[in-house]
Amino acid sequence: MREIFKNVREKLVAKYLKNNSLKGYSKNTKKFKPRIKARIRKNKQIISKNIDTFFDWIKGAELVELKTCNVKEDPVRPELDNKFRTSYGRKIFGVKYNNEICAIMCFGFTNEIPKTIEEFDLMTRDAQLQSASWRNQKVGKIAIAYTVWSKKKGGGKLIVKEAYKKIKKSNHLNRLITLSPLTEMARNFHLRNGAKELSVNEKTQNFEYQI
Repeated sequence: MREIFKNVREKLVAKYLKNNSLKGYSKNTKKFKPRIKARIRKNKQIISKNIDTFFDWIKGAELVELKTCNVKEDPVRPELDNKFRTSYGRKIFGVKYNNEICAIMCFGFTNEIPKTIEEFDLMTRDAQLQSASWRNQKVGKIAIAYTVWSKKKGGGKLIVKEAYKKIKKSNHLNRLITLSPLTEMARNFHLRNGAKELSVNEKTQNFEYQI
């Protein structure tokens, strides 16, 4: 009998201690609630400010043509120098904000779809020669984006959007296709921005933005 009472008493004591600890936790929680609310308000203000700053630069940015770029910054094709990027009708475009280049995209113009950078080189040369023989300064029918990178958050998406609008306005370019590296990052980037997978090659992949 004594053993039974002992067990019952131990259980009641344990239950009492548990309830008291929960009450203490509840009191501490109430004490911290104002602090938590203040922290949440502060975080909301920081997030709101960051969003405003982000949209300010997006609205104020413009697409410009560049004569050169820092090829060492190019994560895709750093081996291609500025002469390559500006020869045979090829162009370098940048998104500019407050006199700073925030993103870069390099293009060539062809009449066919290249699957390697070597094919791209030959096809852009051929398209440029054809336009010269026809006394036409409008090179190629297809815009090939072969590299893109961003130095500011949102820059990559923005330059794709601005380049798309520029090409859509042209009266001789009817397709916008990428010559992208064979990486998951490149695939996700273009699919997220609205492109469709065109082909997967041995060393590259092509995506198309519908004009």
